[in-house]
Order: sequence, then C-alpha cells, then structure tokens
Amino acid sequence: MDFTGKRVLVTGGTRGIGRATVEAFIAAGARVALNGSTKESTAKAVAELAAGDRVIAAPGDVGKVEDCERLVGAAVAGLGGLDVLVNNAGDGGHEAPIEQMTVEEWDRTINVNLRGTMFCIKHSVPFLRAALGSVVNLGSILGIRGNGLGAFDYCASKGAIVNLTRELGIALAPEIRVNCLCPGAIDTDMLRDLGRLIGEGDLEVGYEVLGASAPQRRVARASEMASTILFLASEQASFVTGAILVADGGAVAKVG
Repeated sequence: MDFTGKRVLVTGGTRGIGRATVEAFIAAGARVALNGSTKESTAKAVAELAAGDRVIAAPGDVGKVEDCERLVGAAVAGLGGLDVLVNNAGDGGHEAPIEQMTVEEWDRTINVNLRGTMFCIKHSVPFLRAALGSVVNLGSILGIRGNGLGAFDYCASKGAIVNLTRELGIALAPEIRVNCLCPGAIDTDMLRDLGRLIGEGDLEVGYEVLGASAPQRRVARASEMASTILFLASEQASFVTGAILVADGGAVAKVG
C-alpha cells in the first residue's frame, strides 16, 4: 500500500499496536504525527524511529478533552493537514468484582478509550473532510463479547467505540470513512502482563493458554494489526465505512 504524501495521526503511538502502525505508515511513504501521553514518551519514540521530518511529535493525554484538541492541532500544524486518524490510545481497564470498581477507575478507562476517541475525531473532522480522509478506531473483541473476568469498564468502553464507529460512518459519509478494528490477543505490553500472570511468571506458557481459544492457536504480532489498519485507511478499502473488522485468529467465530 502506498501512502506517499499522506498525513497521518496515530494516538498511543509510542508502543504496541500504535508503534507498529506508525512504523508501517512511515514504511508506506506517509508522514506521521506520533502521539504519546507525555512529552517525554513521545519524544523518546520519535527519536528511536530516526525518520527525520517523516515523523513529528504530538503529545497529549487523550483522557483529557483539552489535550485532544491540542494534539490534533499539533499534528495538523506539523503535517500541513490530515488524511488519516488512527485512534489507538487506550487504557486496559480493571478486572475486579463490580462492587470494588471505583469512580476514578471507571472514569479513567471511559475517558481515555471512549471520550478520547470521540474528541480526537471531533477536532479532526474539518481537516479530514477537506482531505476526503478516513478514521480507524481501535476496538476489541471485548467490545463484541465479554470475557467473564470483570473487565466492566474496558468492555463497556470498547463496545461503545464499536457502535460509535457505525454511527460516525453514517454521519460523516461520503467525505470521511470511519471503520473499527477489533483485535484479539496481540503481543503487546498489556498482554504480556496478562500472559505472565496466567503462566505464573512464564510468558510462553501464558501465551499458549491465551492462544488456545483461537482456531489459529497463537497470539498475533502487533505488525499484523498495523497492516490491517493500513488496509482500512487505504484506497483499497474505498467502499468500506461503518465497518467492524475482527482480527482475532477466529476466537469470536469459535465462541459465537
């Protein structure tokens, strides 16, 4: 896929799926605004990429509405416009009995995952409309089904992103396409923590357990999600909007 000359903003781009997505867009010819939650983490990631003016910093905590406007503004100013927005930044939530869920925990997950997605889109719309651009939101298979582990805040936020995508796909057509990728088990820092917990310190054992529920029987690489995001953002998906694409090795198909 060729993104030469395209201007892309990736939130949560310092690590995991976001970092792999930034790298994939750069490799495809795009210029990328990389967002991290702090100036320090963002600057570190930009320096590590060593991509010159092909990547700029757009720091900000998407859990704060004012930061959403600020980081979109930094991306547009640095890139000269915007063709693609990837809403990847996310909070992993809290797995606990509902009686133990605090207001602060709930609000943090909803603010980062849902409000951050919504308000980054809101502030990007004028620029995306001018460019006939596209949005890719990051949902989760836990936005389609539960996991039975008490991830109430995470499941609620990702489920809302799924349906927000559908509504925005209608509302912003035909100028802007909006789609959602729902990953399954992906090798990221967040999943490694869970894998070590399940494997009692042994990540490989934990990943065997996590991968066993999917017909492909493995945990995916972050780069596999990045390539799917690029497809949804590309002209190859020009007639795709309001769509929910599940990339989970068949886990949801097997369960449901």
